Amino acid sequence: MVVLWRLSSLLVALALVLVPRTHGWSKEGHVLTCRIAQGLLEPEAASAVENLLPDYANGDLSSLCVWPDQIRHWYRYRWTSPLHFIDTPDDACSYEYSRDCHDTHGVKDLEHYREGTSDRRYNMTEALLFLSHFMGDIHQPMHVGFTTDEGGNTIAVRWFRHKSNLHHVWDREIILTALADNYEKNLDSLQEDLVGNFTEGIWFDDVASWKECDDLLPCLNKYATESINIACKWGYKGVKSGQTLADEYFDSRMPIVMKRIAQGGVRLAMILNSVFGDSQQGFAAAT
Repeated sequence: MVVLWRLSSLLVALALVLVPRTHGWSKEGHVLTCRIAQGLLEPEAASAVENLLPDYANGDLSSLCVWPDQIRHWYRYRWTSPLHFIDTPDDACSYEYSRDCHDTHGVKDLEHYREGTSDRRYNMTEALLFLSHFMGDIHQPMHVGFTTDEGGNTIAVRWFRHKSNLHHVWDREIILTALADNYEKNLDSLQEDLVGNFTEGIWFDDVASWKECDDLLPCLNKYATESINIACKWGYKGVKSGQTLADEYFDSRMPIVMKRIAQGGVRLAMILNSVFGDSQQGFAAAT
């Protein structure tokens, strides 16, 4: 029961921070986030996650990390649709919980998402999948973008030779270009590089700070703030509608996208290890 309360509370806490727009990381981004996280789970957490997954997942959390995007418009799950994104004031380049945490009807704090049928509130498998997905979402910088342009969705650009938009560039284009140019489209090879970067490479000294978290809601606010800061400094900066983005944009932004995916995976593992670890330890969650 303690674990059930923790996982449900963590999902509510993350829902309090995220509100709507469109999909976040592409399939590849979410798969990488969940693979990284599952690889960092301690034995207790690894066993719990595997037990919560349906048989057809074959113990692979990443196989279901895009599920919340797939079902968000189904009648039973339409309540989840307003939980994927954050809209911030145009050009404010900041995130404030009291200002920005509301749904499309202006309802703040989203405490009403605690309500509903018992199967909705206490289904631990669904809670695990939503938590895993939303931890990826909050680390996609254009998820925490400006209101008017819908996080870059209405900023039409060309990505090299084809049409796209600024949100989709960060959502998928950069990842797919990196896979094609550097990894022969092999997601396993990209994952190996990301893990190597934080286990013994360029991010090794930063990992301890990524995992710092004593109180969940302030941590989630920190992750959202990181994303809007990156969106302002690296996403929007210098980009105009109709512009062609190519090598210069890709080369300077690709390392940032990869770092955010890695951070999301490391932090998801941190949360799951706390949830499924010693019931006397962990961090405070929303109540």
